[in-house]
Amino acid sequence: MADEEFVEFAQAAGGRLRDAAFLMCRDWHLAQDLTQTTLAKVYANWRRVRRADDPHAYARKMLVRCVIDQQRRRSSQELAVSRPPERAEEHPAELRMTLLDAIATLPPRDRAIVVLRYWDDLSVETVAEAVGVSIAVVKSQSMRSLSRLRELLGESRLELFAEERH
Repeated sequence: MADEEFVEFAQAAGGRLRDAAFLMCRDWHLAQDLTQTTLAKVYANWRRVRRADDPHAYARKMLVRCVIDQQRRRSSQELAVSRPPERAEEHPAELRMTLLDAIATLPPRDRAIVVLRYWDDLSVETVAEAVGVSIAVVKSQSMRSLSRLRELLGESRLELFAEERH
């Protein structure tokens, strides 16, 4: 019975977790691995998790921890750029990649906050719980991160992306 409930949960939550993982790490294969790691951790604690008010919140929190842990391990291997390349009249797919490049310049925790808050459209409180920080940290880091993205992309590109998203 518990295994069947977990399988049902994993099927319902897996896609959304993978999408969030991709936005945080920008690598589909790694996103799949992080999703599987997250689901394995959820399964290991399933008896307790399934009784929780929101198993999805627990899974999001595990995903954020997995992404941040993975980024810490790889941080010495990556080369950050100061800004994404400039492009003239971008196709929506190019705009999306430019945004992803810009998001990738954010530190892992800030990236998680931006993805959960603005891509998954979660409340400040839910993001704070998932990332394991206070509401004040979510608010301040969101503002700093958006400011950084505006510096990199310009206000018009952020507005275009917001229009495409909704």
